[in-house]
Amino acid sequence: MKVCIWGARGSLPATYNADRARAKVKAALEIAVARGVDSSTDIDSFIDNELPFSVRGSYGTNTPCIQIGTTGDDYLICDCGTGLRDLGNVIMAERAGRTGAHIHILISHLHWDHLQGFPFFIPAYMKGNKISFYGGHPTLEKAFRNQQSAPFFPVKFDQLAADIDFTRLRSGQQFEIAGINIKVKAQYHPGGSYGYRFEKDGKSAVYSTDCEHKSATALADTGFVEFFKDADLLIMDAQYSFAEANSIKEDWGHSNNIIAVELSGYAGVKTLCLFHQEPVLDDFQLDKFLQDTRAYAELAERKPDNIIMAQDGLCINL
Repeated sequence: MKVCIWGARGSLPATYNADRARAKVKAALEIAVARGVDSSTDIDSFIDNELPFSVRGSYGTNTPCIQIGTTGDDYLICDCGTGLRDLGNVIMAERAGRTGAHIHILISHLHWDHLQGFPFFIPAYMKGNKISFYGGHPTLEKAFRNQQSAPFFPVKFDQLAADIDFTRLRSGQQFEIAGINIKVKAQYHPGGSYGYRFEKDGKSAVYSTDCEHKSATALADTGFVEFFKDADLLIMDAQYSFAEANSIKEDWGHSNNIIAVELSGYAGVKTLCLFHQEPVLDDFQLDKFLQDTRAYAELAERKPDNIIMAQDGLCINL
C-alpha cells in the first residue's frame, strides 16, 4: 500500500505568514554563511543536504486528509479537511478531466476541521463521478448537508453533480474497498470518533486521529493495542506534549507524543507518524517536537522502529 498525507493539522489550518517565511530565509542565510557558500556552490545540493527540513521545507498548513493508495477508478480517502482540496486537484490532473471515478471517503468524526475541505473538492462537481461516504455517526449525512446550506456556503449539497451516498459503520465492523480490508474502531473523543485499520498483501496501516489516550490507562487498553498490533504505519493523534495533555488540555480529546511512543511500541508498530499537529506551532517548533519525541523513544522500554512527523504531500510506501 501507498499512504499519502494531504493535511495533518488539527483544529484549524495553521498560519503561514511573512514573519514565518522571513525566519526561514534568515536561518538559511545564517547556515549558508557558516558553510562558506559562494558562486561555485551547487545550490540544489546545499539545500538538500545542508539545510534542515524546518528551513528548506514545511510540515504544511492543511487540516486532516489522507489517501490510501488504490488502483483503477477507485480512490480511498480518510477525512475531508482542507487537504482534500489539494487531493481533488491531483485527482483531476491524474484523470485529465475524465469522469467515472468512485471516491470512497471514511470519516473519523464530524468536527469541522475534518469536513471543511469537501465544498472545495472538484470531483464532487462532476457528473459521472460517484462519492461514497462511510462513518459511524448517525448524523453523517446531515453534517455534510448543513455545511453546504445557507448562510454557510453558496452551493447547496443537492447541487453537486456527482452521485453521492452514505453508509453507516459500527465499531468492530470489517469490510473491503478496492481490495483493501478495513477494520473500524470507536475512539475516545467529544462526540465520538472512529479509527480505521487498512490491510492488503500482508501490509497494514492505521489511521487513528482525534482520540485521547489517558496516561494512567493507555497501556492497559488492550483493544487499542490489538488495533495497532504490528502495523507497518500508525498515523496517530499526538497534538499535545505530555505536560499539556495532563494539565490545561486534559479532556480536550487529543493524545500526546509520549503516549504515542508507548502505545505504538507496546503494539509493535514499525513506523509511528505524529499527526493532528497543534496549529499554533511553526515548522521550527514542530521539528523540535519531533526530535524531543525521538529522544524520549530512546529511553523507552519499547518503541516503534521509526518516528516521523506528518506533512502535507508526504507519501509513504509500505
